[in-house]
Amino acid sequence: MELAIETRGLGKRYGRTWALRDCALAVPAGRIVALAGPNGAGKTTLLHLAAGLLRPDSGDVRVFGHPPAAALPEIGFVAQDTPLYRDFTAAELITMGGKLNPRRWDAAPARERLAALGVPLDRPAGKLSGGQRAQVALALALAKRPRLLLLDEPIASLDPLARREFLRTLMGAVAEDGTTVLLSSHLLIDLERTCDHLVVLQDARVRLTGPVDELLDAHRTVVGPRAGSDEIAGVAQVIRAHHSERQATLLVRRAGPIDPLWTEHEVGLEDLVLGHLAAEVPACSG
Repeated sequence: MELAIETRGLGKRYGRTWALRDCALAVPAGRIVALAGPNGAGKTTLLHLAAGLLRPDSGDVRVFGHPPAAALPEIGFVAQDTPLYRDFTAAELITMGGKLNPRRWDAAPARERLAALGVPLDRPAGKLSGGQRAQVALALALAKRPRLLLLDEPIASLDPLARREFLRTLMGAVAEDGTTVLLSSHLLIDLERTCDHLVVLQDARVRLTGPVDELLDAHRTVVGPRAGSDEIAGVAQVIRAHHSERQATLLVRRAGPIDPLWTEHEVGLEDLVLGHLAAEVPACSG
């Protein structure tokens, strides 16, 4: 299995504070990966390390088996604030991108995508809407024809329609080229619609990682009597518990068929992520 990103003991520190610590990841190539976690969890730091914009203080990170600097021609990156030269038009930014990336640049699809979305190519970036600027930034990143696309909260400030258009453009491009995507976002509903692999960071460490389908299949919400919640047949681990006077509602990792005395419910990505973030358990994987 080819790995798009592999980290071992990866860490980055600012002063005495670890922004990322002991990070061990293996992200398969060709996946769309959701990078979730609260503010300050280390998501942006991980993306910057993978893009070669930061140097680690411990461990290392590999992109397709190489240091990020060596893999840079194969990496596309869209920062959270979608920085663009405000006085340049979209057409001028596409031309400039071609001069900076002469080996892999594919300008025609970038122009076609923006034209299809109604983004004026002759208008300065500073006069475009937030959604239009995000689309220009994505078009520029995709014009590089990257094998790995890193997206740092690119849709956080967009309205629902602009978010849907952005994700639709992203999914279409990924389907065409088989690009690996690492997408950081707080909008878990959008991640559930688009991503097939999950990485959850909390307190600068990996809390949970694995294929989304496998993680969802391994977890259940169960409801039953509080008196019998200490040990339940078929439950390997209680991730998060909520108790009323007589009843217990638990997010669990299952080990087999669950005791039929307990009512069992499937979980969605949002419940899974929030449950692990609220849990007092060690970091784990799928």
